[in-house]
This record gives sequence, C-alpha cells and structure tokens, in this order.
Amino acid sequence: MEFHEKLAELRKSKGLTQEELAEALFVSRTAISKWESGRGYPSIDSLKGISRYFSVTIDELICSQEMITAAEDDQKAMIGRYVSLICNTLDILTAVLLFLPVFGNGADFPVSAALFGLTGIRPWLKTVFIVLISIITLNGICGVILSRFDRPVWIRHRIITGMVLSVAGVGIFIGTRQPYAGIICFSILVIKAWLMIKGNNDLKS
Repeated sequence: MEFHEKLAELRKSKGLTQEELAEALFVSRTAISKWESGRGYPSIDSLKGISRYFSVTIDELICSQEMITAAEDDQKAMIGRYVSLICNTLDILTAVLLFLPVFGNGADFPVSAALFGLTGIRPWLKTVFIVLISIITLNGICGVILSRFDRPVWIRHRIITGMVLSVAGVGIFIGTRQPYAGIICFSILVIKAWLMIKGNNDLKS
C-alpha cells in the first residue's frame, strides 16, 4: 500500500474529513487532497506530524523510495521559497527609489533630486514614477506574505509579476532619461534573473 492510500485509510479510520485533518496538522485542505490523491508528498516536518497524530512510525507511513521522493520535493519547495523570498525582498527594496536623490530634475534644475522633491519634470510623469515604484513594492510585500503559505502557484505568479514590473521599470526610467533609477532597476532585474536561473539549475541537479 502506497503512502496516499495509507493516509486516506488512517484519516477515515478516525472518522475525519480532509478539512479536520488539515486543521489538526496545521496545513491546508488542498495539501491533504494532494497527498491523498498521490500528486505529491508532505514535507519531512509534515510527515513527523502525521506520524505523531496517528501514533505510527514514519517507516509504517512511507517506504524508502517514497521517502527519497518526499525529500526531493521538500528540497525543491525550499529552494523555491528562498528564491521567492529574495526576489520579493528586492522588489520591496525598490521603494528606496522614492527617497534616493537619483532623479534628474530637468535642464533648468540640473541637480539630481529624490522623487518627492522633483520639480523640473511634468507632474503626470512624476505620478507614473510613484505609482510604478509603489506597485513593485506592494507586489514584493504580497510575495513575502504568500511565501509563508503552501501555495506554489501564487508564489510563482508573484515572481513572474515582479520580473515583468522590473522590466517595465527599466524601460520607463531609461525611456524618460532617468539613467540612475534605470540602472538600479536593471541591477535588481539581473539579480532576480540570476537567482531564478540558479534555482532552476539546482532543482535539475
């Protein structure tokens, strides 16, 4: 009998629904459904929790090959969370563009200024800069929050959205002749791209 069959049998023997078991193990109902359908394995910590809850050994729950697969899945999830956390933190750090004096203030005001202190550019353009930086920062905050949950699709969506926003930031700042802000956004974009490539390579190795 495979792990997913054992888990379903143990749950039913206690008369529990998937929701009730999820609450007892402090995981989502989706996770229980995934495990019981054979579409994935719990993390090592979750396996220990299942073992304690049903008073069975881990060896009784899962065979050695399944244990290897579970460990690999756990490692992939951990790498994904780290990459997500760093990428989203970089998005949050984009907020420093609101305060650093890196914006050209126009030909009449040659000294660089912080975004809120800009007076030599059109008001609508200043608004575009503020909105763009705010959206990138909020995306990063949402990503950090979501990285605490077992939602790989949400996490991946936030990373992709962050990459798209970073590309947009580079394009807008360079296109409006704000090279210093563009360089900062480009540097953040390169770091995120490198992290994603390295993370994918680590998952394949």
